Amino acid sequence: MSTAAHSPVTGPNTRPHRTQQQRREHTRNLLLDATIDCLVELGYARTSINEICKRAGVSRGAQQHHFTTKAELMAAAVEHLVTKLRAQVLESIPKDASQPERIEATIDLLWEAYSGKLSAAALELWVAARTDQELRAAMLPVDRALGRSTLELYRSAAPDSAPAGQTEKLFWLTVNLTRGLALDAEIGGDEQRRRQLLDEWKRIVSDVYGG
Repeated sequence: MSTAAHSPVTGPNTRPHRTQQQRREHTRNLLLDATIDCLVELGYARTSINEICKRAGVSRGAQQHHFTTKAELMAAAVEHLVTKLRAQVLESIPKDASQPERIEATIDLLWEAYSGKLSAAALELWVAARTDQELRAAMLPVDRALGRSTLELYRSAAPDSAPAGQTEKLFWLTVNLTRGLALDAEIGGDEQRRRQLLDEWKRIVSDVYGG
């Protein structure tokens, strides 16, 4: 009688063996996701490493293996969330999208990046960083790196003939608009008004680029 169906290697319930690197990445992602959830639900002051580890199902020893300080973990969590949002929006852009569609999708990316969970988490961290030098030092390079990478994405959506300086100005105007709208959302501003302002900004940018 064949025993192939009962083999621990080939049986239907067998899970693929994960490499050490895959296990490390999985643990790291659990910590980063738990950090964002804590910041959004509890705020920075009430977010402790113990609570993060508890939610992630990770020991303190494992956490310290990945992030030596709380500030380092906080900054990495923001970068992690932005990377996920960026990937989600990029996947939603049709490959055959027209120029105006790409511009609109890129503005939507920035809105997604500066609203929702990211807005709440980043706001908590930047307010805390005003008086926490270690947190500020950890956040600054992350913020700058994310700004550069998102600017490159914005440039890729602009026409080839667009002056570099013009694209950069429009990018920073978009960043500051979306940050302001995100803050408006945090304090209970009108959702319909925010959507109208964002749609109007898309129209302005498309007009600038001759869309």
